[in-house]
Amino acid sequence: MAKVPSALLAAGGLVGGYGVARWTRKRQLGGAVLALAGAAAAQQWRERAGGKAAGALSAAYVAAFAGSHPLARKVGAWPAVFSAAGAVALASWAVADRNA
Repeated sequence: MAKVPSALLAAGGLVGGYGVARWTRKRQLGGAVLALAGAAAAQQWRERAGGKAAGALSAAYVAAFAGSHPLARKVGAWPAVFSAAGAVALASWAVADRNA
């Protein structure tokens, strides 16, 4: 059975984490979704592209999460989350999924 592309896991973690936090009003629950999806994506990054690439993509995942907060003040919450998710998905695809 084929694995879910790491780009989809990463983007889904950012979007899903925000959605869960917003709709349940429980930030910890959204953080759990973010962390679980990030860990699953990182495992695939490590398998497909190696440890250095996995570290760089994990840092990009965390940076996208953090960067979406100030961006949200300028463009709104959902556009910021989708922008961050798209950026991480593109990086993930380019590094780990394109040749998988």
